[in-house]
Amino acid sequence: MTTASIIVPAYNAADLLPKCLAALQPALSTTTDLVVVDDGSTDDTAAAADALGARVLRRPISGGPAAARNHGVARTTGAILVFVDADVEVAPGAVDRAVRALDGAPELAGVFGSYDAHPTDPGLVSQFRNLLHHYVHQRSRAEAFTFWAGFGALRREAFVAVGGFDERGRCEVIEDVELGYRLCAAGYRLRLDRDLLCTHHKPWTFASMVRADVTFRAIPWARLVLQRGGAPRDLNLTAAQRASVALVALLALTLPLLAYEPARWLAGLSLAGVVGLNWRFYHFLRRTRGLGFAVACIPLHIAHLFCAGFGFAWAWLETRSAA
Repeated sequence: MTTASIIVPAYNAADLLPKCLAALQPALSTTTDLVVVDDGSTDDTAAAADALGARVLRRPISGGPAAARNHGVARTTGAILVFVDADVEVAPGAVDRAVRALDGAPELAGVFGSYDAHPTDPGLVSQFRNLLHHYVHQRSRAEAFTFWAGFGALRREAFVAVGGFDERGRCEVIEDVELGYRLCAAGYRLRLDRDLLCTHHKPWTFASMVRADVTFRAIPWARLVLQRGGAPRDLNLTAAQRASVALVALLALTLPLLAYEPARWLAGLSLAGVVGLNWRFYHFLRRTRGLGFAVACIPLHIAHLFCAGFGFAWAWLETRSAA
């Protein structure tokens, strides 16, 4: 099997690393090495990784996941780079599956997977957020236009050829998405493997979800789409999702006018349209967690869609003002 290097960026992840590294241990062999890049943590991340037998690379100051992953790549030698976030636990055999996928398909530069449908944090927002990610990835095209570094593998030669993760650009918080765009623009092929799964251990609150959706996803991704001149209608950019965002924007505009009957009708129709467009997702939530859970998630999904619309509007206004 081709040599592989597993790179785990970690920031204040001492409590998460035991599950992450324990799941990776079976993949280690004479052809696979594992490094944990401690990105300037203020807790015992480095000591925890060292105690678990990982090779630890310490960065004195936190530079973000892009810089941490690049740091790890520069200090490993594997022909295949396997990126795993510190808050995920890969499924048994998943690393070997990723490496075999690239071994068996010379035309591919990278492969990535998704969270499974069993997030460990029991909170409503955590369950919703992770199940949304799982649902979107499980129903997206195998021929991908982007990359996901939560759990994904790339050929070193392709990674180096496009300059690795962008540490300085305005899209650094979606550094894996931006890297995927550059890889595809350079002619490399990426694949989404729906059976390449990992369990997510990160807890979410409503405030952290909104902050991430607006600041770390919607605005930088919209900037990227506007800069690159569009994107395939896949993942979070399908026609149904774009229409849902528009309907949620219309719903938000009608809320201050609910004293008027036409506005109530328009709000009702907008809400019905959102539910209709996303019925399969809500049915998935009902099937996996029950009717009550699915109903409770609808307001969270509407908030998620509103954040997406707000982020795109913000990025569009930025572009217009800079023109």
